[in-house]
Amino acid sequence: MGKTIAEKILSNHASRDLKANDIAICNVDFCFGQDGTSNLIIESFNKLGHDVFDKTKFAMFIDHSSPSPNIGTSTIHKTMRNFTYEKGLFLFEIGDGVCHQLVPEQGLVTCGDLVLGADSHTCTYGALNVLSTGVGSTDLAITLASGKNWFKVPETMKIIINGNLPPGVYSKDIILNVIKGIGADGATYKSVEFFGQTIKKISVEARFTIANMSVEMGAKCGIMEADNKVLKWLKDHTKKKPNPIAADENAKYISVKEYDVSALSPQVAKPHAVDNVCPVEEVLGVPIHEGFIGTCTNGRLEDLEIAAKILKGKKVHPDTKLIIAPASRFIYLDAIKKGFIEIFIEAGAAVVGPGCGPCVGTHSGIPHDGENVISTANRNFKGRMGNPNAYIYLASPATVAASCIEGKIGDPREYKRRL
Repeated sequence: MGKTIAEKILSNHASRDLKANDIAICNVDFCFGQDGTSNLIIESFNKLGHDVFDKTKFAMFIDHSSPSPNIGTSTIHKTMRNFTYEKGLFLFEIGDGVCHQLVPEQGLVTCGDLVLGADSHTCTYGALNVLSTGVGSTDLAITLASGKNWFKVPETMKIIINGNLPPGVYSKDIILNVIKGIGADGATYKSVEFFGQTIKKISVEARFTIANMSVEMGAKCGIMEADNKVLKWLKDHTKKKPNPIAADENAKYISVKEYDVSALSPQVAKPHAVDNVCPVEEVLGVPIHEGFIGTCTNGRLEDLEIAAKILKGKKVHPDTKLIIAPASRFIYLDAIKKGFIEIFIEAGAAVVGPGCGPCVGTHSGIPHDGENVISTANRNFKGRMGNPNAYIYLASPATVAASCIEGKIGDPREYKRRL
């Protein structure tokens, strides 16, 4: 029987033949923590009494609460700074951006790698043919000390996506529609492999969005093969040698699901579950008090360009506030050069520094009781943005931009001349 991508990557890193449900100790190519998880990583690591296994294969990121919103968080940031300085490790500071943008952008991973992060959306790098997954802080500390960790080889689901995306429909709409069908726990501890004509047509940036939200259906990882687009992207971003991994034709999948997106409408996830998804037509007119464009899901340059095309020459509705957070410093600079930031500011949006922004709910845009928020983030459970009494809708940057102009959930296809 042939092998899936996950089986091959884990076999390579265990130096032995593995199949689904096997358990093995594997070498890890890169690992990291962020300011929401690094304090426990440091505490656990110090208890082990070991040196760092490889200083080039670990980094810490200050991105979730950046800049610090309170004294307690400032203490954690100081601890991270001291630890990385003393150990000679990489630290990405406030304003550098979101870890899941910086890890690939800074060339820290390449296809065929095995990567662990103390953050659930580490699965983002699957767009680059990386097996990347989130783990707890204690597990991450073990990897920091040993360069290894244990893995149960996941079973794999195959998802085939075909068709041409209609105007106003994007990768965010694709993955929301997939999650609707599979459910928030329908892929728990599974690897999900994405194939199809649509995946090949969309950009690497758009693929990041799909891989990022694999965890929202419970998946251990979401992986795509490395085509020429991926290899070119990697050549532009890293000096690491790629090791493309493809699934065998006779690989064993526990399920195969096919989607045709040719007639797909913009999708919206309604409160308070990521799989509570409907076409935008069903929620048109819902009042919107806050919009957010950014995060590790949709804060890339392509996302900002989509929003800028709709917002150019328009104004954010007076009853609505719009917050925009570029995913990294480099994206911010590129957005300035291309005029996107000027468009946002003139439209009445608040542009905040690169980082997670309002997504995690520690600062920068916590909604009031009863407010409706439409966001490009990846989660909308109660309290996600800092207030359990608010209502979060998830959508693409185009749908968020259209909604903030109208002050209610709007259809981006009404702006078809701008798409």
